[in-house]
Amino acid sequence: MGEIVMQELLDIVNEMREEAGKSTIEKLEPSMDLRDDLELDSLMLAELTVRLEDEFDIDIFEDGIIQTIGDILIKINGK
Repeated sequence: MGEIVMQELLDIVNEMREEAGKSTIEKLEPSMDLRDDLELDSLMLAELTVRLEDEFDIDIFEDGIIQTIGDILIKINGK
């Protein structure tokens, strides 16, 4: 499941980056910061929340702030 989830996350992040006129990335790492490393702004983070809820049936911000890909993986794997 882990590899599939990472690929789905990468696809979502890259779709959003392309829509914002940013280049795609090759690989996600759990330590990557959503704002600093992936350059997601507040609007993109809100959209990410919606896309992840649709894809994985989770609210990633339900229990507080999410800052990294690793935080998202914990939420997905813990549901």
